[in-house]
Amino acid sequence: MNSNQPKKIINWLGLGLITFVLLLVVRLPATAETPKHYTELEFAPPPEIQLPDYDRYQLDNGMIVYLVEDHDLPLVNGTALIRTGSRFEPSDQIGLAEITGTVMRSGGTKSHTADELNLLLEQRAASVETAINTTSGSAGFNTLTEDLDTVFKLFAEVIREPAFAPEKFELAKNQQRGAISRRNDDPGDIAEREFDKLIYGENSPYARTVEYATLDNITRQDVIDFYQQYVRPDEMILGIVGDFESTKMKAAIAQAFGDWQVDRSKPQLTIPTASQKYTSGVFLVDRPQLTQSNILLGHLGGTLKNPDYPALSVLNGVMNGFGGRLFNEVRSRQGLAYSVYGTWNGNYDYDGTFMAGGQTQTESTVPFVQSVLIEIERLRNSPITEKELANAKESILNSFVFNFQDPNQTVSRLMRYEYFGYPEDFIFQYQEKVKATTVEDIQRVAQKYLHPDKIVTLVVGNQKAMNPPLSSLKGTVQTVDISIPQSQNS
Repeated sequence: MNSNQPKKIINWLGLGLITFVLLLVVRLPATAETPKHYTELEFAPPPEIQLPDYDRYQLDNGMIVYLVEDHDLPLVNGTALIRTGSRFEPSDQIGLAEITGTVMRSGGTKSHTADELNLLLEQRAASVETAINTTSGSAGFNTLTEDLDTVFKLFAEVIREPAFAPEKFELAKNQQRGAISRRNDDPGDIAEREFDKLIYGENSPYARTVEYATLDNITRQDVIDFYQQYVRPDEMILGIVGDFESTKMKAAIAQAFGDWQVDRSKPQLTIPTASQKYTSGVFLVDRPQLTQSNILLGHLGGTLKNPDYPALSVLNGVMNGFGGRLFNEVRSRQGLAYSVYGTWNGNYDYDGTFMAGGQTQTESTVPFVQSVLIEIERLRNSPITEKELANAKESILNSFVFNFQDPNQTVSRLMRYEYFGYPEDFIFQYQEKVKATTVEDIQRVAQKYLHPDKIVTLVVGNQKAMNPPLSSLKGTVQTVDISIPQSQNS
């Protein structure tokens, strides 16, 4: 027998013993705690919000500037907020503001044609964009840090020296014509557009629509005049965030905008008010080809300055989302909706709306409306539970951190608050008032701000397939005409 053989046997026995022990350990049952039910889970409170350092100053010409350095990525972006809006355009030239906002960028500058501008930006993977919406105008840029000097100069050119090239002006008008021709393709778009008209009135600057006739009234000179009237340094707020040195950025801003002077007096801007046209009624956009109904119902709301806005936000949380009353009752328990929602929407400087609605099968249209109205009455007449209150408040407060994910959000918010005349700590005041909201507050604001007797109901769907018929709802059903007026020049 080989003298090394006993050693080999011992080695093999040792390996076998180790293997057996390892297998035994692996096969032992887990000793971790039994998983807790989700209602038993405890989480640390959300972290306190820390605003990034920012610098606010004003140029001699009146332009307000916000700067925030952020060196996490080699990127810089900026936005100029311009005091203008489509609500200031003449009623016979609807579309003028939007076209102005489009062609400010698409029409090139006095130093660079549109094609040259596009090429310079594309070569640097950068962008410069402009737009004008209902309540404001904007110009923005995004660029790599290494291209900041070039892109920022182009950005300033677009704001100060747009060329409004004639062919780009005509292209913008043709694109608007195309949008008019397609505006009845989507039932959801129809519902939103026509609901606004029912609430604000079809001639309100908050609901009126571009028509072929109003486009025909707009000339290139009208666009230039609109630009010259509203785009000026003393009615502009500029915010820049990113990978830059503030000293150099201030010098670049001074060079690009410091000598910009306007000899025209400021336009006297009166904010158009909002009032409700129809105080009740059932309205129908009959679309026989549809197999489901798009439904909106509601009435005029208010502004974010309303001291009850925080409590109304909590009320929204009770109504909305997974676990909200409308979802639980109308969608889950009764099975009446693909989607359902209800929110009190405030605007910054004119009244918003309370709006509820959703999508449902055609034959469920009337039960859907009735069920939503019942839930609104319940909110007004019966106190919510402490659990509903806690869930709604926690949802708002726990998501609060997402308002501050990056410095861009902070600067954008500060600019909006200054633009609309809100205090810079408005969102923190809101946060504290949400925390203080009680069950009694919810019933009080529900009774004060939800008005079933003033609700306007709009249905976009197939009238013949609705069972029970729409006429079984309270009030006469009025048909809404959404045909598109043709241009006299066509």
